[in-house]
Amino acid sequence: MSMYPLAAPLSRIVKTEEGDKQLLAIHDFISSSCISEKKGDKPTRMEDKWTSETVEKHKGKNKDLGTRGVCPYSQKQLDETEQHNLFNRLKIDRWQKNLRAADVVQISARSLQSHESCAEEELIQTFIQNLLMIDYRARYIHVKAINGQDQKDNDSSKSDIFDDFFENKSLCHKGRIQSERIDPMDVQMAVFHCADGFLKQLMVTKLSQCQYALPLLVPDQFTQQIEFPLWTFRQISKSWKIRNTNNEAISQTQLIYKAKTPMVFFFRFGSVSSSKSQLMNSLINKKHDTFFHRNCPGSSRTRVLMDGVVEIAWFCPSGTNDDKFNDCVAFCNLHGDAGDHEKQLQILTEMSSVNVVLLPQMDRSDRNAEKIQNLYRNSKPLICLFNEDKSAVTEKKKADKFKIGLKDRNQSDVTEELKKIIKDCLLKSSPSFRVFEDAFKNTDIKIDEEDDDDCRKGREAAQKMMSLLEKKDLTEIKDSFLPHQGKLWHQWSQKNKELHRPRGENLEMEISKKKTEMKKIRQQQYGSKISKFMKLFIKEMISNAECEKLFFLKWLRIFLDEYTTADLSALHHKYDKTWSTVLKLKEKYDKSEHLKPQQIKAEQSELERISVELKAAAFGLEHIMREIGQIYESCSSVNKKKKDLQTDFSSLPSLAAQMMISGFPLELMDGDAAHVPVIWISAVLDELINILGNQTRVFVLSVLGLQSSGKSTMLNAMFGLQFAVSAGRCTRGAFMQLIRVSDEMKTQMNFDYILVVDTEGLRALELSGISTRHHDNELATFVVGVANLTLINIFGENLSEMQDILQIVVQAFMRMKKVRLKPSCLFVHQNVSDVTAGEKNMEGRRRLLEKLDEMTKLAAKDEDFDAECFSDIIRFDVQNDVKYFAQLWEGSPPMAPPNPNYCTNIQELKNTVLSKASKSCCVTLSEFKSRIHDLWNALLNENFVFSFKNILEIAVYRRVETKYSDWTWKLRSAMLKIQEKFYNRIANGKYEVEEADLSSDMNETIKEVQKSVESFFEKDRDREIMSQWKARFERKITELHGDLIKEAKKTLDNVIQQKNAKVKLDDKKKEYENRLFSLSKELALQFKNTETNDNVLMNEFNTVWSTWITELIKDTAPVKDIDFWKDVRQILNENYELALIQERQHGKYYKQINYLGDYSDYIKLKKNVEFSDHNQSAEEEDPSSETLEEMTVLQKLQSLYYISYLKSRLFRQATEKQHGPQSQSRTLVQNNALLPEDNNLVKVLITEIIEQTSKLLETQTTKLSYHYSYIQEMTACVQQHINKFQDINKKCKLKKEFTVDLCLHVCDFAHAKFTVLHNEFKNANDPRIYLETQRPQYYTVFKNYCRGATTTAIFAEFICSKLESSILQSVYNKTAIDLSDLMKSDVPALNGNRSKLEKHILKSLAENEIFGEYVKYIHNPRDHFKCFIMCEVNTFINQHQQVVLTMFKSNLTLKVQSVNAALRDSVEEVKRNKGNADMWQKCFSESLTDELKFTRNSCVDLHEITDFDFLERILSEGLTESMSKLQNEFNSINDLKMENCRKKPDELLIDHFCQCCWVQCPFCKAICTNTIENHEGDHSVPFHRVDGVNGITYRNTTNLSVRICTTSVASSSLCFYPNSSDETVLWKEYRKAECFANWSITPDLSELPYWKWFVCRFQKDLEIHYNKTFEGSGKIPDEWKEHSKYRAIQSLDEYI
Repeated sequence: MSMYPLAAPLSRIVKTEEGDKQLLAIHDFISSSCISEKKGDKPTRMEDKWTSETVEKHKGKNKDLGTRGVCPYSQKQLDETEQHNLFNRLKIDRWQKNLRAADVVQISARSLQSHESCAEEELIQTFIQNLLMIDYRARYIHVKAINGQDQKDNDSSKSDIFDDFFENKSLCHKGRIQSERIDPMDVQMAVFHCADGFLKQLMVTKLSQCQYALPLLVPDQFTQQIEFPLWTFRQISKSWKIRNTNNEAISQTQLIYKAKTPMVFFFRFGSVSSSKSQLMNSLINKKHDTFFHRNCPGSSRTRVLMDGVVEIAWFCPSGTNDDKFNDCVAFCNLHGDAGDHEKQLQILTEMSSVNVVLLPQMDRSDRNAEKIQNLYRNSKPLICLFNEDKSAVTEKKKADKFKIGLKDRNQSDVTEELKKIIKDCLLKSSPSFRVFEDAFKNTDIKIDEEDDDDCRKGREAAQKMMSLLEKKDLTEIKDSFLPHQGKLWHQWSQKNKELHRPRGENLEMEISKKKTEMKKIRQQQYGSKISKFMKLFIKEMISNAECEKLFFLKWLRIFLDEYTTADLSALHHKYDKTWSTVLKLKEKYDKSEHLKPQQIKAEQSELERISVELKAAAFGLEHIMREIGQIYESCSSVNKKKKDLQTDFSSLPSLAAQMMISGFPLELMDGDAAHVPVIWISAVLDELINILGNQTRVFVLSVLGLQSSGKSTMLNAMFGLQFAVSAGRCTRGAFMQLIRVSDEMKTQMNFDYILVVDTEGLRALELSGISTRHHDNELATFVVGVANLTLINIFGENLSEMQDILQIVVQAFMRMKKVRLKPSCLFVHQNVSDVTAGEKNMEGRRRLLEKLDEMTKLAAKDEDFDAECFSDIIRFDVQNDVKYFAQLWEGSPPMAPPNPNYCTNIQELKNTVLSKASKSCCVTLSEFKSRIHDLWNALLNENFVFSFKNILEIAVYRRVETKYSDWTWKLRSAMLKIQEKFYNRIANGKYEVEEADLSSDMNETIKEVQKSVESFFEKDRDREIMSQWKARFERKITELHGDLIKEAKKTLDNVIQQKNAKVKLDDKKKEYENRLFSLSKELALQFKNTETNDNVLMNEFNTVWSTWITELIKDTAPVKDIDFWKDVRQILNENYELALIQERQHGKYYKQINYLGDYSDYIKLKKNVEFSDHNQSAEEEDPSSETLEEMTVLQKLQSLYYISYLKSRLFRQATEKQHGPQSQSRTLVQNNALLPEDNNLVKVLITEIIEQTSKLLETQTTKLSYHYSYIQEMTACVQQHINKFQDINKKCKLKKEFTVDLCLHVCDFAHAKFTVLHNEFKNANDPRIYLETQRPQYYTVFKNYCRGATTTAIFAEFICSKLESSILQSVYNKTAIDLSDLMKSDVPALNGNRSKLEKHILKSLAENEIFGEYVKYIHNPRDHFKCFIMCEVNTFINQHQQVVLTMFKSNLTLKVQSVNAALRDSVEEVKRNKGNADMWQKCFSESLTDELKFTRNSCVDLHEITDFDFLERILSEGLTESMSKLQNEFNSINDLKMENCRKKPDELLIDHFCQCCWVQCPFCKAICTNTIENHEGDHSVPFHRVDGVNGITYRNTTNLSVRICTTSVASSSLCFYPNSSDETVLWKEYRKAECFANWSITPDLSELPYWKWFVCRFQKDLEIHYNKTFEGSGKIPDEWKEHSKYRAIQSLDEYI
């Protein structure tokens, strides 16, 4: 018996009389014309638009009309003009596919706007933006009215109600009003028609996520050929649950184009009043309009682009009893009259499992009657829905043919009946519909993939690759096809982590071993063959055009997803099932004592095994790119090309860079190895920089949250991305993706791209082990540090769940604060039930802030940081920086659409992010690369904060230092020129110098420098980083300016003091000069008017000259010579035996005291550990009276040095046997064994004494002459420091030899300076010497008078001779300054900061390979720097002789021009004022006051000079002749005597470069590279040295240390002895040792080849120098010996 009691055979439609009447009525309806159709009016298309009320309204008005509505017509009949007008209104070109995916996903002005309404021309962009955010309201966009369009006519206000409401108006008028609105489906289809393949696919994917129907068959808008957009379905997958026979819910996830499902096809014939689409929606999802219908908001009567379109949607069951259907069912909907679209009708009825047709009244003669007959005869179930029938379900028995009436029926009843029939029909049929297969069966359909050549070629290439994977076990594929990234890469990653966290005592050997192992792994990686699979991939990526390449990548990703989905889904199901079993067993185990723990372990082991399989089975495009990355890294590490690689490995990063620009994400952190491939990422970013430009700025946005908390979904919705979110494809590790900013937004945003970093989820800590927690901390710290802004994603409202992530996040931000990075954050609180409740949100914010503060206190303990609340760590506004999100789904998945409120929240978050981004300090790609490097290197070490080294910040600081060097040189150079001016003034008799005068002259320069400083810090691209140092450098510039003025004032005051001290002498000189002038004149009178040649005159003059001089200075005692070393011996003899002094001086021991490697022979070890403060007996003080051999056994055991002594003696004997006895000047006979710490203290003592005595010497050499008391001061200084040292260090006593040698050493250094000082004094103060220098000048006076020259001529020549020496001196002084300026800019070693200078010094040392120079550099760096600068200056002068000579001659010419100008001005002044010669001389000398030294002459009787024109001419000619002679004298560089300069160029440059920090690392002697002396903050160096270079040994051994400070501090267990006591300090806590308190040493395990090469190259020299060996613990690792000199020199550019 039928389940439908009213059932009747469907055949009655055509056989019964009643049926005939119906068909006749339908025929009459169809044959009539459109309602109110006027001549010339086009028929208005209906397509499901008229309501039943509309039809009823017109019944009876015209008996010919019946129930007819507007006449339907097919797409073929649609006027071309309508489509043209539609596309014009939408401002889109219908002829070109100019809508590109790359354009719509960029950040544009639309990204910041609300999408609820827009202007008509903005519909396309607004629709796309909404769709990208998976906002299903994209179809319901309100169009803003045009001004005045909706306003009423003012005249209509007088009309009455009947005119307004009851006037019979034509339907065509209403139709025209309706046609003015663009139907939302026309907007959708316009985008579809004009989109490129990638946007089409993205659009359809987003439509699917919105639970909308998708275009299945689309008529071409021009040719009407049916197209099947198969390409758009390729990325869509659906998930559902079904119940098996055991009533168990089985999850399924399938790519929808591959899914085999039953299909129900809905269509209509003619026009019907009921909405077919609305009826279908009620079957699929009553709460959501899957198919757009006439009653949807914005619907229009005049849809233009939907006729003939077939849409498809799927019902996916949730596995509950409420499911409408038990399995996944496809529903297809043909829009328009099926009679007009026969091809679509034929295709779909053949594919369908059930056909559902809506019918109007019709008769037998209707054009569609035959089609209905054919459907009836077909074996497939047919359900006819009659628009004008009121009957319920009628079924033809055993024929699966049903009739249901719709008229005046409750829609819910109809839906239930229809659902039941379809459900029953589907139970009888097997699923037969598969999009992919069925599309290719029909040759009449154009398939988009086949029609697009690029798409087809891309698919073929991808299929070729996929064919290699056929019949392969998914879990073994990666091992077979991607060998570079598997076991070897994981081993290397693990070794690298171990390398950065070294253990054990022999650290360098362990590190060397690790590095060797890592190199072997890289060699193995390099040796791995590149699979055919990868070769094909690389070939396609290299050879194809851009569009084809993109299609290829898309296809490959699609095929790989298809290949892995089934297996991954099964494995996940298996994992879930096993996990549930484990939880149940644990629950039972807690309640029962009988359950064995082995059962739980067995299930947990199974769980681990499945987890491994899941990891192995994951195979996507990211793994292929990972393989390319590892191929690159392996080739890069061994620096070789790979034979089986068809291109150079250096081109591989460009492939990844192009992919990123095209919108593909790139793996930043390998989630499987938990490691960042820094070499690969850096190379890719370098390529991005090459392509996009170094100034490309990015805003980095990262996201953190628990696993499956919706992070990727949020990013996808916010930016239209496609991060993996489906089951089995969760993010692993971290991926980065570029989002372009549109050109018009770049100026607003201040950056070019947003770089989004998506991460794997953090797990709940209570369910995780220590290693997982460490990984979570590592990941969180990395993504927080690398980003400008981090979105902290919190799922749910449970604070206990929040705690899992908050502690990790707080700790990450705390670490950033400690290393001076300044990221920001936004908290996104997802899945909040009621986001509109303000009070609830305030309460939520309060609880969140409390929890953050609580986590801050906990994290502060772990990180040893002083913080009480979250705002102490990061600027955080709880009101604006916390966003509440509605739940993602509007209902229950899988059929629930996205929640519109969620999309609104997404838009708000996006606006907030972009607002923060526009105000943020974005980074360049190179800065981003550096930050990745810095963060990861720090994370590899156990202590992040301790290990963090901001390479970018260091590089920027070096640039600031270089600029600081330029600024300081500019100030120094200006002051040198000002000082030169004041030197001349003082020499010319102006003895007053005020600081105000110096400051006034420096005012212009300091303002210029300060302006340059301000501009540099404000405009530089790295100004954000520099801002932290701006105040410091501004202060230092101001301080230097003040110091330069004070130093100059002090120097000039000393000159004035010396000048004043020589007043009597100068007066005496003038007296001598006047007397000699008179004598010369008197002598000349004897020979006047005689014919005497010059030789006779010369002989006569010389004869009387000696007599004159003797007579003049008979009452003046000559300056005596000094015997410096005699004075030294006498002073030292006051405290020490003369024999000892002479022995030490004769043996030259003192000369190398500051370069010795071992000071044991200078030390006398005390016998007992405990010492009293009383003086030792004379016997103890005598070194000859005490030997170690005389010590008792107990005393030997008590001595900490005895073992070292024995070993040292053995080493000495072996060395002497091998090398012979060494020179005593290099090493003394060893009688004691000195601990390295004490040895180092002696070195420090010597260095301090040398520095102090050097400063003392500088003050002494500013005095007029040498005095023996200066030696007393210096030796007293030495003794004072030694006494202080002895008071502090009780365990050892310095011998007399040490004090004597050190005194001799500092005196030796002073000897040369005191000799120069004395000679200068003697030359200036001994009258005989001075007067002898004047002989040529007075001979000239004598000769001129003899020849009858006038007084004017003699006076002029006398002045010329005076000016010549002054001009020459002034030219020398100026040339020295100019030459220094030139070398400061042109000499590579001198044109930067101190670090750059040191780099050139190290290069020079390596190139020359002189060990003695290295020793000098290591132990006395300042002296070596000075020597190097001198060498650089000499080299420059010798290599640029012509430049130097030209400079000198040019300065000479300029100076003569100045003198000539002064000459002209003074003559004019005298003429103007009718003055005399005295006035002229005064004017002339004052004009030259600042230019050169020139004092007025009083020898000549000036009253005799009256012809000033003649004087000017004679002086000018004389100067020209003198200068011409000088110019000719300087023809080669050898003619220049740079010692004549007041300060030589090298001295000026030494003053500039050596006024910096000279503090050395206590262990390795590396020099702090800070440019500023007494700088703020810690001392630091780019890289430290091997400790053995400084003679450091392992305690109680003679083994030189091979440790490096930066390596040692990476160890968590290694200790060192800060002094000679037995107390140790952990290297990682090195600051606890007083000597290291002010040092910043960051762990660095990079190669540092330079000093490793040095130790290997000079191993023997070091061993001999320090009397120690590189043996035992100090054995040099073999890996060090691989470094060549070339590599060592090359590495300096990398580290400095």
